[in-house]
Amino acid sequence: MRKALTAAADIEVSGRLAALGRACHRHRRWVLGLWAVVLVAGVLIGGRVFEGTVSGGGAGGSESARGTAVVQAADPVKGTVTAVVDGAPVSDAGVRSAVAAAAADIGRLPGVVSVADPYTAGAGSALTSSDGRAGLVSVGMADASTDAQVAAVTDRLAEIKAPGAHVTVGGDLVLEQEVKQQTEKDTRFGEIVTLPLTLVVMVLVFGGLAAAGLPGIGAIASVGGALLAMFGFSKLMDFDTSVLPIATVLGLGLSIDYALLMVNRFREERGHGATIAQAVERTSATAGRTVAFSGLTVAVALSGLFVFTSPVFRAVGVAGVSVVVIAVAAALTLVPALLGFVGRRIKAPTEPVPDEGFFSRTVRRVQKRAVPVVLVCVALLTAAGAPFLGAHPRTTGADALPKSFAARQVAETVQQRFPGQAQAPVTVVVESNQRAAQAYADDVVAKLPGVSGVRAVTAVGPDLSTIDVTVHGDPQGSEAKRVVGELRDHRGGLTTHVTGDAASVVDFQHEIATRGPLALGLVAAGTLVLLFLMTGSVVMPVKALLMNVLSLGASLGALTLVFQHGYFSGLLGFTPTGGLETFVPVLVFAFAFGLSMDYEVFLLSRIKELYDQGHGCTRSVQLGLQRSGKIITSAALLMVIVFAGFAAGQMLMVKQMGIALAVAVAVDATLVRCLLVPAAMSLFGEFNWWAPAPLRRLHRKIGLSEHVALPPLSAQPVLPGQRAGQPEPALVAVSD
Repeated sequence: MRKALTAAADIEVSGRLAALGRACHRHRRWVLGLWAVVLVAGVLIGGRVFEGTVSGGGAGGSESARGTAVVQAADPVKGTVTAVVDGAPVSDAGVRSAVAAAAADIGRLPGVVSVADPYTAGAGSALTSSDGRAGLVSVGMADASTDAQVAAVTDRLAEIKAPGAHVTVGGDLVLEQEVKQQTEKDTRFGEIVTLPLTLVVMVLVFGGLAAAGLPGIGAIASVGGALLAMFGFSKLMDFDTSVLPIATVLGLGLSIDYALLMVNRFREERGHGATIAQAVERTSATAGRTVAFSGLTVAVALSGLFVFTSPVFRAVGVAGVSVVVIAVAAALTLVPALLGFVGRRIKAPTEPVPDEGFFSRTVRRVQKRAVPVVLVCVALLTAAGAPFLGAHPRTTGADALPKSFAARQVAETVQQRFPGQAQAPVTVVVESNQRAAQAYADDVVAKLPGVSGVRAVTAVGPDLSTIDVTVHGDPQGSEAKRVVGELRDHRGGLTTHVTGDAASVVDFQHEIATRGPLALGLVAAGTLVLLFLMTGSVVMPVKALLMNVLSLGASLGALTLVFQHGYFSGLLGFTPTGGLETFVPVLVFAFAFGLSMDYEVFLLSRIKELYDQGHGCTRSVQLGLQRSGKIITSAALLMVIVFAGFAAGQMLMVKQMGIALAVAVAVDATLVRCLLVPAAMSLFGEFNWWAPAPLRRLHRKIGLSEHVALPPLSAQPVLPGQRAGQPEPALVAVSD
């Protein structure tokens, strides 16, 4: 008897994921030690990834980007540090003395190329406000200047003291530093705020601290690994500052969701009487497959970003795919190891999830009124997405920062009181001498419709000049964009590059219009193939894509209402800029599409499992949502908390991403998954699972199953008198 018992206990669940779970459980100390090393390395090394980021960047390979690169290559000045000396007349002797002393000191500092102030010959009037009560001190820094050298200049400017005068220090280099610092603070703030809140929610979901703590530990380790991966990639490519919080929030949310799914399945298996080792093995074979498949669908959605040429899209794609891989790896290796340590302390449910409950009753009501539910849901989602049709893309600068930041205050002061020093909305880079550029400006540029004037023609090098062009109306509005097109159509026989904020917006829009359909097609094709391999149906994948488009539209509509039109701006603590950051809608589409497919996989995997067990279409939908509804809504709530925590930061772009993704997840997990999906499946009936005969044969050969056939626990017996949650005695081989 004892020999038979031992042989029965040796029966193992087949499959690679089950084998991986067994190995991680058996060697859990090594697995935990490896992830501890990853976490420490991520904190000590990966934390430095913020130091190597760059701010801004135009559409890759575009005319505006080439023009900017040409000027940067020829201009020895990397950027400027600008001080506004305000409150006392510029002609005041005390002000003059203090500014002159500071200019002299700064001129001797390393990394400084030039210093100009209201008392500099030839520049005085341009650096003095029209009322004569404010002046600018502009310091040009060399290309090779370091952050420490910029900080030394900033500190010396801040030390300017004169009776009645106060100093504010900004400029593009200070703006860049403040954006980096605030982005890092917002990322840390988001992590600090969301982890405790998600822990509270998971305690309520699982009813115990041990089970609730595992997803948090997995998330922390995943973030460490993600930082380490991004640090490595930052040495190979430029990472925009905005990439880091976006990737971090995705990794944090996915890690929590995946660990939640694993722990929930582990509790179910323990409730069925499995030992710790058995429960880990069976969890890896079932929930592990769902996690792996879900991660694959999210990665496919993010891979569409590689179609674009802009560095910001490719950087987000690289970072996003890497954090998805790390989140999946943590769920499949670290969580089984941790379950080996604390599995006995995790409360197992005393009874299975009932087949009747809130979700099954909701589905039955929906199925009885399927047509009205579909029509109402589609109408609501379409109406919610309508505002996005009037969205205005914009390139943000200092207005991405809160008004309390010095760089924004200086930028606004320059715009209002020193308009001649503000950045021109359109700049024409002319590869010729200043005389030819001046002739082109006088004969062609100034006469174009929409151009309000030519501010300056500046020689950057012997055969390189720039023309600053001002326009009527909004510097990034339709008139400014039309001027960009006119300048590109009328080059006066010269080699020119039209750049500036308005040109960057035009180039981004062109890139999205030309490459967006290809990216969308690749993502749609990849998603269709994956869902077909999972379900064996061609109807379900197409229906899932259409529903995702509706929920995405609602998210983008909310984004437009809040950040373009200013709804709830006071509550959220920002000032509307009149448009959306150019690249944010594309990123929202990629991330929200992937997350929507994530929940689609969670739900369809359970429905497909029940359907294959012999339940009819109607009943499988009822049972599928009843058994997975709690975990889907819990996962969505946790994801919303994560996104909302990051949206509580101060950087405008991070707010836009956080709010848009929070809305997308909330809409998808409630209106779409709980109402629209059941209603649509009820209308389609058995046609949900239809596929042409050749594709059915193909699926039988290469299809992926989201569930596996588990051996009954009676073949893996729990010893008499042992209850789930009690330590199990070791089973050892005994001879006759």
